[in-house]
Amino acid sequence: MTILIDNRTEEAFSLELSQTIEKIIIDSLAYEGFEMPCEVSVSIVDNEEIHQINRQFRDIDRATDVLSFPLLTFEEGEIPDLNEKEEVLLGDIIISLERAREQAEEYGHSLKREIAFLTAHSMLHLLGYDHMEEEEEKEMFAKQREILNKAGIPRE
Repeated sequence: MTILIDNRTEEAFSLELSQTIEKIIIDSLAYEGFEMPCEVSVSIVDNEEIHQINRQFRDIDRATDVLSFPLLTFEEGEIPDLNEKEEVLLGDIIISLERAREQAEEYGHSLKREIAFLTAHSMLHLLGYDHMEEEEEKEMFAKQREILNKAGIPRE
């Protein structure tokens, strides 16, 4: 498995936060029973960059906390794209470090917990889940909670 983490901010991004992202990616895959070797790319950006990406790809003119760009649609018979290591290219996660800090403070928990939550949320998107309908949202949020609890990073 390849997990690429690219900090594109001016801020330091600690080893602990990188390890948290890696753990949640691995735990999310295990929770969902996704056993194929895969590659996940994670970019750490600021509010300005995520705003630009959100506007360009989603036509939403504001910053957000996390964006997910799945490369698989999980359709019957789909042959996934592979990297040079024969790993499935699962997709890209983009996290605003600025927004994650703001939300951690707003919700009264650690930055580590917020980064873990955003990673679990995004991983479920990469694995085919969405939350456009109320039932989908309930299912997805329950899965996020279970992944974080199993990882030992529950809501504080």
